[in-house]
Amino acid sequence: MPLRNTKGEMDTTKHMVQVALFNGKKLKQLHTSFGAEILASALPMLWLLFVEKLVTILTFPFIRSTSLTDENHVELSHMFGELDDVTPYIKLGRPNRLKYDELFDSPHGAANKGNCLFHVDSSFNPRRAGYSLLLAHELPPPGNGGGIEYCDTRQAYAELDQETKDELATNDYVAAHSIHHSKKVAAPDWYANINPEDYPMGRHKLVQLHETSNRMNLYIATHIHHIEGLTSEKSQQVFDKLFMHCTQNKYRLSIDWQCVGDLVVWDNTSTMHRAVNGPFLYKYRRDMRRTTVHDSSSQAWGLNEHTNRRQGLP
Repeated sequence: MPLRNTKGEMDTTKHMVQVALFNGKKLKQLHTSFGAEILASALPMLWLLFVEKLVTILTFPFIRSTSLTDENHVELSHMFGELDDVTPYIKLGRPNRLKYDELFDSPHGAANKGNCLFHVDSSFNPRRAGYSLLLAHELPPPGNGGGIEYCDTRQAYAELDQETKDELATNDYVAAHSIHHSKKVAAPDWYANINPEDYPMGRHKLVQLHETSNRMNLYIATHIHHIEGLTSEKSQQVFDKLFMHCTQNKYRLSIDWQCVGDLVVWDNTSTMHRAVNGPFLYKYRRDMRRTTVHDSSSQAWGLNEHTNRRQGLP
């Protein structure tokens, strides 16, 4: 059973020690509340069960030096659940250079700017993302950026002041998520002619129970266009307050890729993440490929129609 503190909240540090002893394998702690690093060679034969356990508790494990190919990256991801694919993007004109439609390619140029803002994957679609599995295929030299940064939104909720928690509980806010909004925030000139309100948005509760860990979570991201039932000004105030709280340094963790084959698995329903820019953008190639597992919790569809319609950009 997970260890809990006197307030009934999970003591993540002690719990991580418990998990670290699973099959006698050792983990490198990356943050006091989330994140762990492990060498692929240290994983047990039934490593999927081990990784799933880590994701539940620590929100993401970073697995060094795997030998995954595109094919077994997709095969492994299928073991976590049903996969999303890039069909909406291809239909709108984005060519797919990869063999498998389940692999999301690294965006470039203006399309990549939105990925540099803290977000969760696919919250703008009717069915949101659960796990994401990102694999390094080609990396810039060390010191040139290109890493990934996370925010622990479960811990951020736990440390909200009681007045804010009471306000959130009373109002039970619903947030509308839009990929067009976040892209426009990141690159306003490039997307000047895009009006997010012309497109469907994903509707999800702002505060949710993260079911696999039984902890409360702020389901927040730059994709949020507005909070329903509030004026534009009030909606922005609520969002800004919570977003600034979640992105404090104490809830953030940056990781750097070391070698081809590095794999990170994260839970989009308990973290935010963003790509870290750097000089590599103008000097070196960076090839990252991601699979996205549909969320299977009771909150996977939010308050949305159960449809296969998804948003994409060319």
